[in-house]
Amino acid sequence: MKQPPYRSNLAGLIPKKIDPEDVKRKGWRDDGILVISKDDQRLNWPEREFINQIGKKLYGNTKQEKQNDK
Repeated sequence: MKQPPYRSNLAGLIPKKIDPEDVKRKGWRDDGILVISKDDQRLNWPEREFINQIGKKLYGNTKQEKQNDK
C-alpha cells in the first residue's frame, strides 16, 4: 500500500506551477503587453517575419544572429 504524502503546515507555501501561456494571455488582456517567440509556429511566415523585424528595430539582433554575423 502506498503511503499518503506528508502533511505539513508549510504546504501552503509550496509554489504552484504557472502556465506561461496564461501569464502571456493575462499580460496582453490586462496590460497590453505582448510576449511572443519569433519562432511561434501558430503564426505564418509573414507574421513571424513581422515580429522579427519589430524585435530587431526595438532591441537589435538576437545572440544567435550576432554569432552568425561573425
